[in-house]
Amino acid sequence: MRAANINPRTGLATDYLNHFNEAIMLLEMIPDMPDCAEDFLTWRPLSYREHFAASNFKARDLAIAAYDSADPAIRGEFDGLTGAMTSILTAVGAAMRQARQDKTRATLAEQATGWVKPLVTLAGGIINGKGPEADVDYIMTH
Repeated sequence: MRAANINPRTGLATDYLNHFNEAIMLLEMIPDMPDCAEDFLTWRPLSYREHFAASNFKARDLAIAAYDSADPAIRGEFDGLTGAMTSILTAVGAAMRQARQDKTRATLAEQATGWVKPLVTLAGGIINGKGPEADVDYIMTH
């Protein structure tokens, strides 16, 4: 699993975070290039399984199987964060569709980036086992 960038302890792959990083990148461009709002509005939420099923990721079947067999508590915490990110991005997209001014879209983009980036970092922490406490737990149980 390590060769496929899937954490063997958590069963999760960081590749899924690219889905959210793409949206963040588009949002970050909107204040300087308002036309990028249209690109952001084409972003669609994908679940973990949907992301890998639609990707060219070499180990996509392994990533889905590892996710399905991941500890339910870890997967639940991860899904909660990714669900929050999806909700934020979806709500911001809806607000941008209603906005009439570039300045409003830029403000929405900046706010969304500020909310989603820390959640991506937290999700990355879950994927990677949350740090030293998880390492000790893993060592003690194996």
